[in-house]
Amino acid sequence: MELTPAIVNKLTERATRYRELTEMISQPEVATSKEYPELLREHGQLEPANELAKRLEDLTARDSENKAVLDDPEEDAELRELAELDQAEVEEELAALEEEAKAVLVTDKEDLRAKIIVEIRAGTGGDEASLFSADLYRLYKKFADAKGWRCEDLEVSQTDVGGFKEVVFAVQGEGCWALMQFESGVHRVQRVPQTETQGRIHTSASTVAVLAEAEEAEIQIRDEDLRIDTMRAGGPGGQSVNKTSSAVRITHLPTDTVVICQDEKSQHKNKAKALRILQTRLLDAERQRLHAERAASRKSQVGTGDRSARIRTYNYPQNRITDHRIGLTLYKLDEVIAGTALGEVIDACTAHFNAELLKGETSD
Repeated sequence: MELTPAIVNKLTERATRYRELTEMISQPEVATSKEYPELLREHGQLEPANELAKRLEDLTARDSENKAVLDDPEEDAELRELAELDQAEVEEELAALEEEAKAVLVTDKEDLRAKIIVEIRAGTGGDEASLFSADLYRLYKKFADAKGWRCEDLEVSQTDVGGFKEVVFAVQGEGCWALMQFESGVHRVQRVPQTETQGRIHTSASTVAVLAEAEEAEIQIRDEDLRIDTMRAGGPGGQSVNKTSSAVRITHLPTDTVVICQDEKSQHKNKAKALRILQTRLLDAERQRLHAERAASRKSQVGTGDRSARIRTYNYPQNRITDHRIGLTLYKLDEVIAGTALGEVIDACTAHFNAELLKGETSD
């Protein structure tokens, strides 16, 4: 087999840029410049493409040598047999390399992020929606634990029935953004609530937002752009309500973005958490704006993160989970909810969206 010309061209371009950067960062005057850290990061990001380009060069050479032997009718029979065996290996390695190249070519700086913030909010469905939000929270925590990622709750708003009206938590670990980015959207659940006496199936929904966490250098927030208000924390269970003004509400005046944090007893800690969430939301807004600009010039938009659209249905009576964006249906909802099979859904989404994005990249 032969790799598509578009993939070969992209690998060649990135390998060329990698060699240019290798030369640049070895210069003493560059090593002491303010651009050096950014050049070093770009160099590291291009390394996988460079390695693939070198493998492709070796495989192409072997392919040419084998074909020369096989096309020569006067060649020694034993040598032809060896060429046939090697050519079979070359074909397998080329097929594997193409799949690796597809993943590498759609990777950008954001895919390498190791910190995200996940926001889950109960939607339509009242108490049942809040319980489903809690199920999603536990599902993602199990998935994160299995990956060895570290989780930190930032804001939790519980309901009287043990669900979550809203829960915001941070996740840190290698590959967390690349794997979790397509979870943003409306998640719909169909099941019989515990309070339902007649066995009727109810439908409710929760929204999930997965945001790449901002680094301080990426989003600069000026003090004069903030209005910070303090207030008493509130929540279910009168005994647990703070009697001091520890809750913090921060309003980013230019964008009218509001963040409230009351999970900690310390006003200082709540303010720090609120600023962290604010930075991340502002970065996400900028990402969405830039993505819309890029997508406008393409024939198809991929991974827009449109949270107004239903992306997935969890049907408990049928033990079925369906991702509507890619037409995937699995009858193993119990395993997904347990955290052991969520990876199958995420991998399928990632492969689908990466393939679509690669079409956009190579048709520009």
